[in-house]
Amino acid sequence: MKRAAAKHLIERYYHQLTEGCGNESCSNSWCASSVGFSRMDNNEAAVKALELYKVNAKLCDPHPSKKGTASTYQESSAHSNSACSNKKMNHKDIHSVRDNFKDVNYLTEEKVYEILDTCGEKEDYSPLIRVIGRVFSSAEGLVQSFRRSKPHTKEELKSLQGKDEDKDEDEKEAAASSTTAMEEDSPTSSSSRLGECSSGENDVQKLAPDEVSVDIEAVRRVYERLLSNDKIEAAFLNALVYLSPNVECDLTYHNVYSRDPNYLNLFVIVMENSNLHSPEYLEIALPQFCKAMSKLPLAAQAKLARLWSHYSAEQIRRMVETFQQLITYKVISNEFNSRNLVNDDDAVVAATKCLKIVYYANVLGGDLDMEHNEEEDEEPIPESSDLTLQELLGEERRNKKGPRVDPLETELGIRTSDCRRPLIPFEEFVNEPLNEVLEMDKDYTFFKVETENKFSFMTCPFILNAVTKNLGLYYDNRIRMYSERRITVLYSLVQGQQLNPYLRLKVRRDHIIDDALVRLEMIAMENPADLKKQLYVEFEGEQGVDEGGVSKEFFQLVVEEIFNPDIGMFTYDEHTKLFWFNPSSFENEGQYTLIGIVLGLAIYNNCILDVHFPMVVYRKLMGKKGTFRDLADANPVLYQSLKELLEYEGSVEEDMMITFQISHTDLFGNALMYDLRENGDKIPVTNENRKEFVAQYSEYILNKSVEKQFKAFRRGFHMVTNESPLKYLFRPEEIELLICGSRNLDFLALEETTEYDGGYNRDSRIIKEFWETLHSFGEEQKCLFLQFTTGTDRAPVGGLGKLKMIIAKNGPDTDRLPTSHTCFNVLLLPEYNSKEKLRERLLKAITYAKGFGML
Repeated sequence: MKRAAAKHLIERYYHQLTEGCGNESCSNSWCASSVGFSRMDNNEAAVKALELYKVNAKLCDPHPSKKGTASTYQESSAHSNSACSNKKMNHKDIHSVRDNFKDVNYLTEEKVYEILDTCGEKEDYSPLIRVIGRVFSSAEGLVQSFRRSKPHTKEELKSLQGKDEDKDEDEKEAAASSTTAMEEDSPTSSSSRLGECSSGENDVQKLAPDEVSVDIEAVRRVYERLLSNDKIEAAFLNALVYLSPNVECDLTYHNVYSRDPNYLNLFVIVMENSNLHSPEYLEIALPQFCKAMSKLPLAAQAKLARLWSHYSAEQIRRMVETFQQLITYKVISNEFNSRNLVNDDDAVVAATKCLKIVYYANVLGGDLDMEHNEEEDEEPIPESSDLTLQELLGEERRNKKGPRVDPLETELGIRTSDCRRPLIPFEEFVNEPLNEVLEMDKDYTFFKVETENKFSFMTCPFILNAVTKNLGLYYDNRIRMYSERRITVLYSLVQGQQLNPYLRLKVRRDHIIDDALVRLEMIAMENPADLKKQLYVEFEGEQGVDEGGVSKEFFQLVVEEIFNPDIGMFTYDEHTKLFWFNPSSFENEGQYTLIGIVLGLAIYNNCILDVHFPMVVYRKLMGKKGTFRDLADANPVLYQSLKELLEYEGSVEEDMMITFQISHTDLFGNALMYDLRENGDKIPVTNENRKEFVAQYSEYILNKSVEKQFKAFRRGFHMVTNESPLKYLFRPEEIELLICGSRNLDFLALEETTEYDGGYNRDSRIIKEFWETLHSFGEEQKCLFLQFTTGTDRAPVGGLGKLKMIIAKNGPDTDRLPTSHTCFNVLLLPEYNSKEKLRERLLKAITYAKGFGML
């Protein structure tokens, strides 16, 4: 009994410190109702309540206006020294208390308007400001505020019968349970009470995975009414500063969400504030709130993403701009470098984590295709045969099961590639100032180590541009190459055999396909791990040493040969200028596997290919099947025909007379028939089944007819990239950019970034004449120049401005042609004595450039 009495008294002290006794004339310095009392947070109040109990401090009796409103104030007490007068308050005092609304601990839309009207009559908004400050700075108050009233179904009403009779008792028990967690020697924070205070309501109102108990429309209307007043807006700002640290503590140490899912309400309410991105919030309030929000457990983040996925594009954009504004502000206002990493800035990291929730909401709310997924390879990709050496070295191959998957993505059961068109473009999630200060080598290290105390922005690839992600992929590929090289060297020491630490290909220029594909086929069969070694190409009879340039030309020549229509492995569409798999090719599956290997090697060795595939190929490589919508770029003529069929307003059966049997021609012009359904020639296409006809037609053209060829192609591609973070980092359109480079050739950007050596500078006569000459070239001649200087006629990811070209002096005026080091993008240019001679010599060099020699 003594313990229970002590516990009861501590609770009374706690409520006296947090809520007060209700008497404005109270003289007790430890009562929240007294004049001059400075408010304290819940944790401070709990500690102070224990101290007051130990010193037998004065304890107020509840004022008549407070009686009955809280279960903790009970009349019986054997330990009270009242400092308050129990005299009856006159009518004026009672009216004053009502005007000040001190008994309001949570808000509804009606209550806000009531207070607003009262304040408007007196032209004094201080009571409203105090109420907002009290409710919006309290997690308990905010969680209970703006609850929506959901009409019950007949079944729910039946289940609620009997509960209505005891409703008042249940509410009292719920209120009383909020105080039972306070122990005599260990007072707890607000979270332990909050977790139970609405448990009764949770049992009654079951929410869907994308529902919350807060009335969002009411919150929006309230904000719209209140935010126009500057003083009231300041109350929201100050309350958020006070609220956020307590919420962060609740989520970090007290697991509050698992006990009360309604805790999510406060994040929903705060995020509806349309002024969050204002400068006043950026310094303290928003960073603290982002830190708190980033502590939400995975299930809570998923629920927020599902909820926000129902928002409009404008609302999603507003939230994106809020977090982007904070990230940009922090990046610009700090000097981040290799010693002061942006990864260590808590506000930037927290805002990025919050932005991830909005990103997945954007994906979920977009145009989704969850059904059409490619089947996984039946045979697993073979691993290295050097398993005993792996064990000897004490290391395992990382990510044997493939690249990592984002936990939130798994929780939501969604992939970015499932989204055909998001609510707002993915590009709006990229933060360029962040990309500029990010030390990618350090970030990649944090990404691979996966430590809790170091954040990697590669875990949030949506915020990175293609250039930054490509750099991360480059580090991953290079480290894997060095690892393979180290393992090979150690293996040779253990076994006593001389092994090659490189993937060495020696080819004849006039038999490049036979030599390369035969060698790659042997490697793929014997030890696929060798494909992850650094590529080293040597052309037989030529002196060039491969530092990157020889590999570039190797890929260029291989692609030209493979995609030659005369070989028959791919068909070429003159209208779209795109290649597609030949469904009637005579080549075996192994040939397509080797082509996939070549594509994977190009990415792995950072080489750009002149490949022209429709986007559906890259979607299929990412695990998605082709559908009717993919025909728009793969076969636009067929797409338009099928679209007209779907939109036709007349009778399809009578007017068009088509069936579920289709015909197409092979490479040699022969007509081939195929039944989309059994006995398809006897099943007419009607207005009712035309959608099925279009879906099956698209399925056949994009998937079934080339299933054998594409599976072999994909298998070869994955032999090289199966352990790469490629799928994790890039979207299908970015994969295309990675393989093919940019088709936008901005030579003005190249001029801006070019460096000079050997005595040349930007103001040299020959250099000015060189750029005038180059800018006067046609598109074809410019591509030839790029091919001559860099080994490829495509711009790298990010455009020509990312190409580090060097123009070096190669002696005085001479009749020699310009030369180049394609490995290092160096142009060796003699100092010709006239612009005409420069043009003539340069054109001859780039037009007849084939082969490598030693300079």
